Amino acid sequence: MATAAAASAASDAVSTSDHSPSFDDRVYLVPYRWWRVAQESVTEDVVQGVPYAATSASSYYGIRIINNLLGSDLVFHLRRSYDETSQHENGPEEPSSSRTYALIRYDLWSRALKWHDSSSLMPKSAKRNTADEEGSSVDVYPLMLRVSVMQEINMTIKISKKDNTNENYKRANKIFATDSEPVHIWDFSGQTNLILMNEWNRLPSDYHQNDQEILLEVQVYTMPGIEEYQSKTSSFPRGIFSRCEWDSISDVDLNSLGSGLIGLENLGNTCFMNSAVQCLAHTQRLVEYFHGDFTKDINKNNPLGMKGEIALAFGDLLRRLWRQDKRAVAPHRFKSKLAHFAPQFSGFNQHDSQELLAFLLDGLHEDLNGVKSKPYLEAKDSDGRPDAEVADEYWGNHLARNDSIIVDTCQGQYKSTLVCPECNKVSTTFDPFMYLSLPLPCSGKRTMTVTVFSTDGITGPLPCTITVPKSGTFGDFFQALSAACSLRDDETLLVAEVFRSGILRFLDEPSDLISLVRDGDQLAAYRVPRGQESSAVVVFMHQKVENRGFGVPLVAKLPDKIDGPELRRMYMKLLNPFLRKKSCFSTSSISDDSQDDSNSTNSSTSIDSSDISDSSDECMNIEDNLTFFLANEKGHISQTEQSKSKINMDQPSEALLETHLPKNRLHVVVQWQVMGLAQYDMELLSCLPEVYKELPVHRRLKDQESVTLYQCLDKFINEEPLGPDDMWYCPSCKEHRQASKKLDLWRLPEILVIHLKRFSYNRYTKNKLETYVDFPICDLDLSKYITHRVDDSASTHYRLYAISNHYGHMGGGHYTAYVFHDREKRWYDFDDRCVSVVQEDNIKTAAAYVLFYRRVDPTD
Repeated sequence: MATAAAASAASDAVSTSDHSPSFDDRVYLVPYRWWRVAQESVTEDVVQGVPYAATSASSYYGIRIINNLLGSDLVFHLRRSYDETSQHENGPEEPSSSRTYALIRYDLWSRALKWHDSSSLMPKSAKRNTADEEGSSVDVYPLMLRVSVMQEINMTIKISKKDNTNENYKRANKIFATDSEPVHIWDFSGQTNLILMNEWNRLPSDYHQNDQEILLEVQVYTMPGIEEYQSKTSSFPRGIFSRCEWDSISDVDLNSLGSGLIGLENLGNTCFMNSAVQCLAHTQRLVEYFHGDFTKDINKNNPLGMKGEIALAFGDLLRRLWRQDKRAVAPHRFKSKLAHFAPQFSGFNQHDSQELLAFLLDGLHEDLNGVKSKPYLEAKDSDGRPDAEVADEYWGNHLARNDSIIVDTCQGQYKSTLVCPECNKVSTTFDPFMYLSLPLPCSGKRTMTVTVFSTDGITGPLPCTITVPKSGTFGDFFQALSAACSLRDDETLLVAEVFRSGILRFLDEPSDLISLVRDGDQLAAYRVPRGQESSAVVVFMHQKVENRGFGVPLVAKLPDKIDGPELRRMYMKLLNPFLRKKSCFSTSSISDDSQDDSNSTNSSTSIDSSDISDSSDECMNIEDNLTFFLANEKGHISQTEQSKSKINMDQPSEALLETHLPKNRLHVVVQWQVMGLAQYDMELLSCLPEVYKELPVHRRLKDQESVTLYQCLDKFINEEPLGPDDMWYCPSCKEHRQASKKLDLWRLPEILVIHLKRFSYNRYTKNKLETYVDFPICDLDLSKYITHRVDDSASTHYRLYAISNHYGHMGGGHYTAYVFHDREKRWYDFDDRCVSVVQEDNIKTAAAYVLFYRRVDPTD
């Protein structure tokens, strides 16, 4: 039975054929240590292993049964293992048990076999007795497994005497007996994933056990002399089992390392992590430090730290990013440590690279903090003392409790001044900072695009782009949109948010904030005759016969009396602008200047109003392909009462408005036959742009609002009152006051990290500012922002060396990193596993989110 085909063939039945797999299809079960030692020498690409733990089948159900007591089958479960302490992208760094095995493909087994034959580590008793490369040596024997998939425990494995020889069955009992010592299997062949994915895709999501079995043949390599070999390899230095060797390196020469141009695999929405890590991994001071003997600085007893595990995981990852080869690194171990100590980063949701950066810098600091016992030091108020004296006192207190490479490299100090508005009490403190979070000054305006639909049966949809205050209301929105679309006095606008071919909500409250609408939302505005406030509307939603919605809903005002035929007539009138040329009308009924461009939202068919009344008669064949149903406001039709929901066109329904008008709106689903779809421009009917679409990179400089980084710094240090939720307790008034606050830079770090505050949050919404920030690359001069020079010899000039970019909208999008390569003197784009050159002229974009600067001598 060919292993690669086993999973797909087993969906029908278990095959009993005795056909043996080809050599290329075979998988081999080998001792894990035997494979691990040879792995890096025989694989060109990173081969990721999937860990499984074998457990007794009987223990899962809470019944203690000896498998062979009930028959001649050995049964055990394979459960995916998630032991975060042993996760490594190529397997465990050091197997915890001699009963750890690897499942590998034939080509990898063959190469590993050759490598071991030529290795001096292999004892003579463990070398092959034959030169045959086809696996016919007595050291290899076939084992037939019956695999079934279960939801809770991944897989159940059955080894039967019926499928195997008595001798091979006994050998399998020695390998897989789970009652004496745990058994672990790492699958590097991809076979288990193939089986699981095929079965999960085939079976319903609520199944618990699959009764069908997949027949899988595995070649077991026993390797004589394994005991001698394992005892020999157990004393190997750690570097044999890990790419990270912690021996001391002094005076690190970066030129002796690899290029550092290695990408990181995306493990599932981990681009935010990859972006932040690449920026830190190309910080020269950190590269030098983590290539040295940094383990001597680990503080395992720090209650604020993570017992050194974050530092070790990051150090391991950084070293692998600077190795000689350029294979992309899959940061499984680092990700699992991150999730363990910071559960907010667990799973596969998108996160914020700056939040990850803040946690990582703080975690590295605490793991490497040289202060074993932190003294308690009470902060004193300035009380009129000189600022320099107070600042030095604060900084000295900080260093008495914090001493690490992160403090030495990344931490600075700013001055914070609070003034009471009542008694003018001044309080001055000097606090450390790891990074600067700069606000983005902007005009307070927002650009929004809305598609306007007419109900006259003549004019097609028209996208309108308006500018409104960011903090404005829908009253401001309606006023701007009415002017943009030249709304007549006898018309009004109904604005709705469209989602999945239905109306999610009507935006009909003028006092609501515009910030409730996100950039990625889609809005439709309907021009309807102005009437009574209580007048009802009908919402038509389109659906194909297979119950799939499509297009943008169409809306019209309802007359006082309505029946089925009138509803159909109204719907056909609303559809007229979407008719294709020559579909129902003669060429003469369509003006010559109409456009038939399906890619343009401005294209619409101009039809003489005299033709509209006749369209019903000429297009009866279209109407015959339409079925109308009453629906709820979400567009759902009751399947159990579908016959009752259907609107009968032959018999007028006078009670239509009385029973189906929640919120004064009648919701109707129109079901289309395929024949009718061809006569209308469905692409035009479905075209609805987002409220705001991010501009291409080459257009951002001239089209988007822009500010300079110095303007962001000016706003950061400007004096402003505290918010009502952030009141200050005045020690003089003995009351909480809305004091004024001013920040000034006092002490600058060697590495300056600047966070641009693009994301704004309030109780209801999250938004991203797409403002283009023009930042210096070669010379960021902060001299005018320093109120006091602590060290006259310390430069206030900085050069940019890395950027964490965010593209897209809030809660999604994609992160990349731009990094300046000192050795090659050019910039590189790190996009997960892909690394490419980027021109310096192109690194300034509106996607820049976190900037990394290093101090430089302006005279160099």
